[in-house]
Amino acid sequence: MNELVIIKLGGSIVTKKFENGVIDYSRIRMLAEQIAPYAGSTPLIIVHGAGSCGHPEAKAYDIPGGVTKENAEGIYVTHEAVSGLNHSVIAVLREAGIEAVSLSPFGCCLAENGRLVSAGISQIKAMLALGIVPVLHGDVVMDTKRGACIISGDQIIPYLAVRLGAKRIGLATDVGGVFSNGEIVPEITRKNVADINLGGSSNTDITGGMRGKINELLLLADDGIDSHIFAANRLADFLAGKNCGTLVKK
Repeated sequence: MNELVIIKLGGSIVTKKFENGVIDYSRIRMLAEQIAPYAGSTPLIIVHGAGSCGHPEAKAYDIPGGVTKENAEGIYVTHEAVSGLNHSVIAVLREAGIEAVSLSPFGCCLAENGRLVSAGISQIKAMLALGIVPVLHGDVVMDTKRGACIISGDQIIPYLAVRLGAKRIGLATDVGGVFSNGEIVPEITRKNVADINLGGSSNTDITGGMRGKINELLLLADDGIDSHIFAANRLADFLAGKNCGTLVKK
């Protein structure tokens, strides 16, 4: 069996980031067409962001600040928003011939003070053994300290990669890589990250934008697993083993 690959489909690709709750079906189809030739021969896990389906709801109910009975309704509202997006992503992937099945983080994950402590590893192993492509996403999950919290796709990826032994991690975004001062940064490490202007997110993102993404990937790099951040139209190149965009490494 080939080595496990984990793909992140950015929320800014699968949704229209400046239009709350609007799913970008044409770009999801473009991604699915690139994944389909590899899905039958390469063990894959797909994680997608929430984009404009979930971030606004989580912010409105202040989920990142913790959940009590006063704002518990936000769990349902936020989860419904991301679940609707996930249903649409799954439908497009399956139309392309990919044996994709949803695995909701709300149902399989648990956090402690905002960090994952479990994430359905046994379920994912069983799915992969049957040739299924598990599809997870950014979601609200129960938290032993905060009541509930938001777990981003960018946090899910390192957690799964380390525990499942993934060797290739690819993040498809709406840009060609990580930009600093107008140019793509070829490599990011702990040695040079402080010198890179990671900027901020221009849309509603309660998970930290590009800086939050890089922080999570550097944790992954600490465990010796490299990640690539690249433009969505380079996904097939990444799956073919080519280096694309920005490499995050130890």
